[in-house]
Amino acid sequence: MVTMGGELLTTGQAAKLLGSSRQQVVNLCERGDLPFVRVGAHRKVKREHVEALLRPSQALTRDQLKSLWLHLAVAGGLVADPDGVLGKARENLDRLLQQHRGTMTEVWLRRWQEEINEGVGAVLRALTSVDSEAVELRQNSPFAGVLSQSQRRKVLESFKRSGWERAA
Repeated sequence: MVTMGGELLTTGQAAKLLGSSRQQVVNLCERGDLPFVRVGAHRKVKREHVEALLRPSQALTRDQLKSLWLHLAVAGGLVADPDGVLGKARENLDRLLQQHRGTMTEVWLRRWQEEINEGVGAVLRALTSVDSEAVELRQNSPFAGVLSQSQRRKVLESFKRSGWERAA
């Protein structure tokens, strides 16, 4: 799920960093290309999300790699038990959509609904792809609880041992 920890910027500050107009930043927010939160009537964006737009071909961050690693394990569970995994994701989506009405998180959760409705193949692509949309989808994942705590711990230990953590 998107959390808005870290430095928050106004759309004007983001525009200055991007070398664009404030309206272009607003458009990026409304299209779902730049996650944001509302503070009163104003949109605020994370500096790291703005900086990511400046380096679209960048390698994944450590956190994005860790999320990918965990979602690869979820993908394994999905292949073994599609009905169980998708059922858990649908339950989580219902709950999360109620909690995040009117936020950017809701936009990404609705995208997950679309992927789930398309079927296992679409969900597998979202779980395992390194494209920017899949990276953002995984930050708003409805797959909490699919991995047991023991499985999750093993995946994270494997992630550390694999060298992925050091490569990030």
